[in-house]
Amino acid sequence: FSVATLSRGYKRRTRDFRIASTDSTVSEIGDEPLQIKRRFPEITVAVDRKRVNGVGNLMKLTPPVEVILLDDAYQHRSIKPGFSILLMDYMRPIHKDRLLPAGRLREPAINRIRANIILVTRSPERIKPFELREYVNQLGLTIGQHLYFTCMRYGELAPVFPGSEKKDATWFKTHVGGVVIVAGIAQPRPLRQYARSISTNISELFFPDHHSYTHKDIEKISAAYRELKKRGKEILVLTTEKDAMRLRDHQPEQDLKDAFHSVRIHVHFLNDDKDEFDRQIINYVHSNKRSSILYKGEDR
Repeated sequence: FSVATLSRGYKRRTRDFRIASTDSTVSEIGDEPLQIKRRFPEITVAVDRKRVNGVGNLMKLTPPVEVILLDDAYQHRSIKPGFSILLMDYMRPIHKDRLLPAGRLREPAINRIRANIILVTRSPERIKPFELREYVNQLGLTIGQHLYFTCMRYGELAPVFPGSEKKDATWFKTHVGGVVIVAGIAQPRPLRQYARSISTNISELFFPDHHSYTHKDIEKISAAYRELKKRGKEILVLTTEKDAMRLRDHQPEQDLKDAFHSVRIHVHFLNDDKDEFDRQIINYVHSNKRSSILYKGEDR
């Protein structure tokens, strides 16, 4: 299929419709769209602050786009999708959350009934059968809805800055004497646990989600790196793929550049459900190419 993704491009400095390239910058399209484009260069990645306008532009492309994946659009009514996937954090089930500002919901929890699939993220790798049954029962799935549980697994490490030497995980576990964690993410706990699997000598520098790094931030990172470096061993400066998109805008000292690595996240489906999940998406696309309905009205 010819696939395109469309998002608003959070915190980008541009406002118009743009199609990303692997050479795009965070300021042009935002960190997450850039991360997607560099990880999946064969797909079309677009941003537009008005989704209706963005979809319209994508549908004019040649060759034609067959699938448009909207990011963070569940609560918007300007476009009626043909297939909806609702993501829900395992530790914050939607039926126990509240509307903003008391909670994090943007619309009432009952509206989960619109989802074709509910995808539970950050699940434990092993869930006891009775806990799973209770969790499912509390969600109150409707007929035809499907529920899948996923967890995160950390994969390979890659240099953040071009030209730095790539090393495998075994090298880090045998040579590294400390880890500086640098991340601007909402849930840092899993990254902290991963860092501890490499070294117990940890220094942490956490920032708000989608943080735009400044020269002073780089100086703080450099200071933490050099403090650990005093012990004489190799130091890993660990960050996420999303943060790497923003950190590349800076030019720290060469040894700090070489120490910077991002870790890739892989999504693992529990109960070997990945094939079933994929099959539902593929079957829908086969039957409903370009089926979304665009509504006139204010885009929110």
